[in-house]
Amino acid sequence: QVQLVETGGGLVQAGDSLRLSCAASDRTTSLLSMGWFRQAPGKEREFVARISWNGGNTYYADFVKGRFFISRDNAKKTVYLQMNSLKPEDTAVYYCAAGSLRSGKPDYWGQGTQVTVSS
Repeated sequence: QVQLVETGGGLVQAGDSLRLSCAASDRTTSLLSMGWFRQAPGKEREFVARISWNGGNTYYADFVKGRFFISRDNAKKTVYLQMNSLKPEDTAVYYCAAGSLRSGKPDYWGQGTQVTVSS
C-alpha cells in the first residue's frame, strides 16, 4: 500500500557528510511517524532516528546523536537523514520506515540504500 523509496546512499570518506531521502507513495504518510534504521553485515538491524508526524519531536540513537539529523517535509512527502562526520562504523544499508516508530516495529519499510564509509 505505502511505498517508501530511499535515495542518496553512496561511497564517502570518513569525516564526510551525506543526506539520505525517503519519498513516500501517498499523502497518508503525512500523518505517520517516520524514521531510519540501519543494518551492517553480520549485525542486527538497529534503530537510528525517528520523527513525529508533524516534525515536532525527534529522537536519536546514542551512537549518532550530534552527528545525524532527521527532518521531514510533508508537502513533499519526504523524510531526510542528514549524516555528518561519518565514520567507517556507519557503513550499513539504511532503511526508511513509517508508522509505529516508537514500537520498534514500523508498519512500512523501504528497500534500503547502501552507505559505505572508507577510512
